[in-house]
Amino acid sequence: MTYIEKTTLDREALVEKILQLKKERNAVILAHNYQVKEVQDIADFTGDSLELARKAANQDADVIVFCGVDFMAETAAILSPEKTVLLPAADANCPMAEMITAGELRVLKERFPDAEVVCYVNTSAEVKAESDICCTSSNAVKVVESLDADQVIFVPDRNLGSYVARFTDKEIMPWEGFCFVHDRITPEDVKTARQLHPDAEVLVHPECRSEVVDLADYVYSTSGMIEHVFKSSSKEFIIGTEVGILHRMKKDCPDKLCYPLSSNAVCITMKRTDLQKVYKALETLTPEVTVPEDVADRARLAIQRMLDL
Repeated sequence: MTYIEKTTLDREALVEKILQLKKERNAVILAHNYQVKEVQDIADFTGDSLELARKAANQDADVIVFCGVDFMAETAAILSPEKTVLLPAADANCPMAEMITAGELRVLKERFPDAEVVCYVNTSAEVKAESDICCTSSNAVKVVESLDADQVIFVPDRNLGSYVARFTDKEIMPWEGFCFVHDRITPEDVKTARQLHPDAEVLVHPECRSEVVDLADYVYSTSGMIEHVFKSSSKEFIIGTEVGILHRMKKDCPDKLCYPLSSNAVCITMKRTDLQKVYKALETLTPEVTVPEDVADRARLAIQRMLDL
């Protein structure tokens, strides 16, 4: 037996164990679009962070295994306080979410008392609790336009804030946070990719820098990218976000060719989850993610205000 054959058999056995434990625990497995392909393949649902948190809240399950990063599991715990939420990789953090704290946001609110606070879903529960409303990359413009205030404190992503500012007359005051995966994509990357694939459409995430957005054909959230590729009559696409999404695109749209805008667009914390950790989480019901009730109640208001839109 070759090493590859043995590895395949080991993986298949592990998958069987995971599926059996999932049944015994009455669990649902959620995987973000940026997860490694093996984890995506065993998930009940794949999607973006808020999409998955809403799925979790609507499932008749006792346990949610959230294969993503910390703020995503927190959001699921906020929306499903009666369920056990597990984050298989305890060290799977989001660097951008850590670029703003609740204390820093409180200082901003004191300096600009007439402003309303919009927090990107990529934030901690404590920051959500200090915010007026949450947003995602797909609804950020709609959220900002729904507000009465003329000044908007936008945390934590400066690039998404800059993108929103293109479509509103409100004064956007962005925090200087960023996603290191998207922020490192350059205009040169776009030009090189177009030279390699001249017939391909360029899709980028609004967490990219403005100069990259300017060169794109379309700007979408991860779910928006998948929907566009699925529905488009075009056959080739250059995808400007984390490379993990290409696996799902290949599965959902096998007749389309999707190329990474940058092979360096890899989120190392998203890749910390593997099959062994998913199995261990189901076996031990750890690491469990919980949010203090007072924080969760206030954060839920900001999330619900967005959902009500």
